[in-house]
Amino acid sequence: MPAATLARSVLLEARRGGLPWLAAASLAIACAAAAFLSQVALTEAATLQLSVLAALLRACAVFLIAAQVTSATLREIHDKGLELMLSLPLSRTTHYLGRLAGFAACGAAVAALFGAALLFWAPPLQAILWAVSLAFETALVAAAALFFAMTLSSLVAAIAATAGLYLLARTMPAIQAIAATPLGEETWAGKLARHAVDAIAFLLPRVDAATRTDWLVYDAPAASSYLAALGGLALYAALLTAAGLIDFHRRNV
Repeated sequence: MPAATLARSVLLEARRGGLPWLAAASLAIACAAAAFLSQVALTEAATLQLSVLAALLRACAVFLIAAQVTSATLREIHDKGLELMLSLPLSRTTHYLGRLAGFAACGAAVAALFGAALLFWAPPLQAILWAVSLAFETALVAAAALFFAMTLSSLVAAIAATAGLYLLARTMPAIQAIAATPLGEETWAGKLARHAVDAIAFLLPRVDAATRTDWLVYDAPAASSYLAALGGLALYAALLTAAGLIDFHRRNV
């Protein structure tokens, strides 16, 4: 299938570009940082080590996939490789979805590597559930990064937009909690700001409900909440993909 061929080319490009080595280096640095913090902790050293390691690995996976997607896409656009690919008898939909599938596979591979590393600290079931959730999360990041790389002409701008969307979605529950608890008597301006925050939160994915560290430290998530979190990530990734396809069909390359 043409889409599978394109996905395979994306994987080969990621391997030749050093993504496996970057993932291995991120894993080594995260393990070293977690080991250092566990040494200086007075109590609950194992829990602290696992918590720090999971948080660092999640952040590294998101950044690696965002950087890989944006850099590879913009390099192909600037080197006129995209024009060459579009000259082939392939639809733009096939081209876009094939590349996205390849980037999502890169994220799944990174998630599998990081999940396998966590097997040394966490129970197998909880580590597997965490890794699967991370794969969905990196697929969402890949969809967002591909969308921004196709619409923005700058690498820095594409990475910043992807990181901004992810960080805003990750911190939105904390922002909502702050907005919902005013220090003094609530005014109409405060109510308006709170409703504005809720409206923005409604438009963002619930990444805070996925790939949670407490799944590893305490108990595995309930099936309903776990499937709801993965379903939300998949739905938002599909919406970003649809928006990217619309823009890709409308633009002149």
